[in-house]
Amino acid sequence: MRSLGVILPKLAYAVGMLLAVVVLNFLLLQIAPGDIADTIIGEMGGATPEMEAEIRASYGLDRPLAEQLLVYVGNVAQGDLGYSYYFNRPVLEVILHRVPATLLLVVAALLFAILVGTFLGVVAARRPNGWFSHVVTVLALVGYSAPVFWTGLMLLILFASVLPVFPVSGMVSPVFDGGPLARAVEVAHHLVLPALTLGIIYLAQYSRLSRASMLDVLGADYIRTARAKGLAERVVVYKHALRNAILPVVTIAGLQFGQLFAGAVLVETVFNWPGMGLLAYDSILRRDTPTIMGVLFFSALLVIVANMLTDLAYRLIDPRIRGRA
Repeated sequence: MRSLGVILPKLAYAVGMLLAVVVLNFLLLQIAPGDIADTIIGEMGGATPEMEAEIRASYGLDRPLAEQLLVYVGNVAQGDLGYSYYFNRPVLEVILHRVPATLLLVVAALLFAILVGTFLGVVAARRPNGWFSHVVTVLALVGYSAPVFWTGLMLLILFASVLPVFPVSGMVSPVFDGGPLARAVEVAHHLVLPALTLGIIYLAQYSRLSRASMLDVLGADYIRTARAKGLAERVVVYKHALRNAILPVVTIAGLQFGQLFAGAVLVETVFNWPGMGLLAYDSILRRDTPTIMGVLFFSALLVIVANMLTDLAYRLIDPRIRGRA
């Protein structure tokens, strides 16, 4: 019952947030000049007034704005995100085809940033005035300051001409023909540069955050007590101190999940990675409004789910939070 009392308010909050996202996205795209009918007519090279009226009626653009909004919200509630005129398929089908690629990229970048960044921060915190700590600080500042698209272009230049080690485009090679295991290796090979590009900026943040958090925890009374008992330094650092020091990292990771999706748009465009970011970019260029709104809705859904999972992870890591639940 206690768990149900915690989960139900969060689910209600999530539904309210999704509703707000749907309404806001719809209204913002309505405010923008032009619509999907104008795009279709432009690509046709023009249309008679009768054809234009027919196109607008087929997309429901001849109805009042309030009615269009109510119809769209009702359709979304039933899992219908509309129909893409460019891909000539239902929007939900198009998005579901692209989601795995984006999730793979985002999760790989996030794990790389958290694991490597936390490790660097913990090692730097053990000797805060040592040379390694200063090197980590400089690298963190450089990594955080570099725009993600610039980092991607530099990696493209490095690994496309100077050191041609990794593929620089797509998810698999166009001529690839292999089994499931070979395909997994091929995808992992193509994933290295996009995940590295997206993860570098967050690695810098996590290294600085974990360093500062670790320094604070290492000065706590219970750490001095553990050392006074004669526990090995490795046990003190990685078993007692790290568990508390990693809490801010977990919190920030959940909050930054949405930023990772925003960064994925640029990374997927640079590396031609076939995910939701590239889909959003193509849809914006072609004014494919149903697909744009579908991508925004699905992105918000994934971010909200990630935040809820972060809260659950926080409760698993820190028993004190479970006691207050």
